[in-house]
Amino acid sequence: MGSYRKTEMVNLVVFVFGSYIDYRFQEIQPVLERNFGPADYISRSLDFDKYTSYYNDEMGYNLKGKLISFKRLVHPQQLSLIKKITNGIEEDFRLEGKRKVNLDPGYVHHAQFVLASTKHWANRIYLWDGISAEITLMFVNGSFTPLPYTYPNYRDREYIEELMRIRELYLLKRKERL
Repeated sequence: MGSYRKTEMVNLVVFVFGSYIDYRFQEIQPVLERNFGPADYISRSLDFDKYTSYYNDEMGYNLKGKLISFKRLVHPQQLSLIKKITNGIEEDFRLEGKRKVNLDPGYVHHAQFVLASTKHWANRIYLWDGISAEITLMFVNGSFTPLPYTYPNYRDREYIEELMRIRELYLLKRKERL
């Protein structure tokens, strides 16, 4: 029988995407920081439109996104609550019934990148209150590595490089906590 271990805190990350991302991000960042504390990293704009047209009818075209990392580490159990909060923020920013921004929360741990989802699927573990979690990337041989079901944008080298930067920040924050 294994012994119980203290749960490791993780680094909250939200992928914010929509059209006119620089404008939308200026509106969203303060709201995210009110809910989750100060940001410690914001990625450059990342192309999202080239991976799917699924969101175009609702959100427009030329969709881009940014990853935002938060300074304060969180308990991984909070992911379902965080997803509920980000869904509420999306609702608050609707215009004429359409989302103008999509917020996908997840976390970076030294061994994985995990995303929250309202869509249950065979590769997702149910958490609580309609929210599931998916290991999207695993840290293997010095880098985050996609899995067979990983969304195409998170397979992209640009996204992985940004998440690796966040992982480095996370490792420093973890070390400070010891």
